[in-house]
Formats: sequence, structure tokens, C-alpha cells
Amino acid sequence: MFAFSGGKYRDKAFPTKKISLFYFPISSFPIFVFLAVPSNIQIPFRRTRIAPTPSGFLHLGNVFSFALTAALARQTNATIFLRIDDLDQERVQPAYLKNIFDTISFLHLPYDNGPRSVDDFQNHFSQLLRESLYQRRLQWLRDQHLLFACNCSRKQLAGHEGYPGTCRHKNLDLDTPDVAWRIVTGDQPAVSFRNIDGSLATATLPASMTDFIVRRRDGKAAYQLSSLADDAFYQTDLIVRGQDLLDSTLAQSFLSSLMPDHPLQPVSFFHHPLLLDSEGEKLSKSAGSISIQYLRRHGYSAAAIYDLIAKKIHPDFEVGSWQELAAAFFNSRYL
Repeated sequence: MFAFSGGKYRDKAFPTKKISLFYFPISSFPIFVFLAVPSNIQIPFRRTRIAPTPSGFLHLGNVFSFALTAALARQTNATIFLRIDDLDQERVQPAYLKNIFDTISFLHLPYDNGPRSVDDFQNHFSQLLRESLYQRRLQWLRDQHLLFACNCSRKQLAGHEGYPGTCRHKNLDLDTPDVAWRIVTGDQPAVSFRNIDGSLATATLPASMTDFIVRRRDGKAAYQLSSLADDAFYQTDLIVRGQDLLDSTLAQSFLSSLMPDHPLQPVSFFHHPLLLDSEGEKLSKSAGSISIQYLRRHGYSAAAIYDLIAKKIHPDFEVGSWQELAAAFFNSRYL
């Protein structure tokens, strides 16, 4: 069983031949994460997903995550679904959407289901086509009196680690224009989720997720709710994501526990470490990290890009494909 305690992620029962120790700055406290070689994982899964957001060009960190997802899917007999999160239309650009398909094709990354082109995505798979699904879940939460309206601006909340509860007892009408809907979480409740090896992880909901938003001011579902709803809709039972999304896993697991169908109960998670830049910061679109598009323009082949990622893990690694990258990561004694 895994447990979070005193800022450390402690491995109590994870059978493995090789165990490696990583350190990551997650939220405001350090977590030590023990990862095992996945050849010990015998649990079959039905479906996993890669879920890029068309808010920037894909970078090395995205590809690293996709490669690990593909490797775990092939090992556990899961199909891979391409889910593109485009609900935040203000950040979506056509060039970013096209880049997702171009990058996946160029790097020979596999997926079994989902859109095959921009047109296919927009006509059949866009989150905009599932808004009624999100609204039904929001309505259920409203009917159970689990929500409150919040008109706080980002400026008002600046400087707080988490939501300070400003509107929790204001009793603002949920139908008031230009308000967000927040879920009542209470004071950092305990939340559980299942790891890829079947063990149960338990942690307190971090302060950053106190009364987190489930509906934005524009009436659209927020990420935590739409992601949960999509994973339930597409029957995802294995989620591979970066360690930086651990807080989101806890928030979504909390939200799931409130719903009658508990959609994430059958889901297992694998949180992988992050690729860091030369300053020790995670690679991200917002930080302007080097994109795959940039590397392609400067003559990098697919094999060279995979090798570049591998050398960020350890300078002695030499790989030329997503399979070799994943194998190097999972089997490394250097990590």
C-alpha cells in the first residue's frame, strides 16, 4: 500500500526487482516517489489515453509522457485513445491542433482509437460535442447542494496557497452572472486512488485544491470535471500522467467519490517524473520550452528527438524510438 505522510511518498508493498528513487517539487512540499520496473505489473487494462491540449506546440515532456503511456498500454493489453482537451477555446489555435497530429505522425507514436485528422476531431471528438455530458454532472452536484458560487477575481486570490473560502458562506445564487462554481471540499479531506500495480494510495487533498472550481465563469465545465467525465465516457481504466498532475488526480478522485457512479473507482494511475530544463524547471508550453516543431525545423529526426529526451534522463542513454526510450526509463539503474 502507498501512503502520503509528512511530505513523503512511502512504498509499503510494491513487488519489484528494481526500485529507483526520484525527487520532485510537487505543490509546496517534497515527495519521494518509488517507481518499479513495469515488467512486474501483470494487471490487464482496457483503455488508456494520451490527452494533449492544443494551447501550444508539443514539447519533449509531452512526447516523454506519450512514450511511457504507449509502453504501458502495450504491456497491459490496453488500447490507446487520443483525447484532445479543447474546451478552453480561448487558448486553442488551429496551428496547435494541427501540430498534435503532425507530431504524433512524425514520431510514430501509436494510438488505436480517436481522431485521425483535425477535421475528424472537430466533427466527432471535440469536447464541445460533449458539453451536455458535463452539464448533467454539474446539475447533479448542484441538486445535491455540493456547490457554491464564487465571484472572486484572480487578483483577490493572489497570494493565497489555496482558496481562502471567501465566498463559501456568502450564499450567492448559482445563477448569478459571471460566477464560478466551486465544490465544497471541507478541510483537506483524505482521498484515495489506485496505483497501476493495484495498491491503494491515500493522501489529503492539497490546499491548492480546496473548494476547487468545477464550472468556470463562462459557464463551461472546468478541467477537473470535464477530464473525469471524459474518462468515464470513454471507459478509461489506466491514466498515465506527470507527477505535476498528482494534485489533479486527488481532486478528480475526490469529485468521483461524491458521484453515484464513482467513475474513477475502477481507474488505476501511474504518475511519472518530469523532464527538467537546464534551470531545473519542468518543461512546459507556458515557459516556452523547445517544441518538437522547432527541433524538426532544425533538422532533428524522430530518432534524434527520442535520443535527446533520453539524455535528459541520463547522458549515457542512446535510443532511437519510443519503445527504446520507455525501456531505458523503466529499466534504468541511474534514476
